[in-house]
Amino acid sequence: MELRGITAGYERGAPVLREVSLTVGAGEAVGLLGPSGCGKSTLARVAALLHRPYAGTVLLDGEPARGWRHRAPRAQRTSVGVVFQQPRLAADPRLTLAALIAEPLRATGRKDEAGERTAELAESVGLGGELLTRRPHEVSDGQLQRACVARALVLGPRLLICDEMTAMLDASTTAALVAVVEEYRARSGAALLAVGHDRTLLERWCDRTVEHAAVQAPTTGKDATGTDATAAATGTDAGAQVGGAPVRSGRRAPADTSAG
Repeated sequence: MELRGITAGYERGAPVLREVSLTVGAGEAVGLLGPSGCGKSTLARVAALLHRPYAGTVLLDGEPARGWRHRAPRAQRTSVGVVFQQPRLAADPRLTLAALIAEPLRATGRKDEAGERTAELAESVGLGGELLTRRPHEVSDGQLQRACVARALVLGPRLLICDEMTAMLDASTTAALVAVVEEYRARSGAALLAVGHDRTLLERWCDRTVEHAAVQAPTTGKDATGTDATAAATGTDAGAQVGGAPVRSGRRAPADTSAG
């Protein structure tokens, strides 16, 4: 995956990201490290084709993205698996854990594979048979996140994006889910973009870590939308850098309840 010159946000006059570039090579694990509110999750959503940027290009396997969310071509959309930070916001409360894991298969016309793949992945993430019949409100955060990891892997993605996947979990569950992801990557050769603020975890987990460095100096001139960038960069507006390009704080990403 390659991100080139990404400018993105939720209000035209106040982009969260400005001219950001980031590359994840085939089979590579890259950690994106930074404090809350600096734009990491927005960048992850753009990379997963879940959020359309104002400017810039997303390339998957060398091909430019040709759509966003449900308008993205199926081959591109299903090549990326996503695990979100808050499993309860990313899970349909009406579904059992078994149906949750199988949801991408049913959505892509592969429901015949659902039984076998669900059982296989449930075992790999440590979910017993009884748990699969429960709904999200009947299980713990850790158990629900295990199901969300299984869902992200069910279509066999070539790129896995983990957006603070372990932020709400205890140490033992964190270790278990990282092991599941690494076992999948070792078997499939998939790449990984791991987003988080735990430096120790990312540096141990990933091949390299890209850090959001604080940017103190204000910029001048107009941004891509014609807004005065000097005003946006002063006061309490924090910033960061990815690949040498500034990333400025803005509105936090809205909760995403999609299946990824």
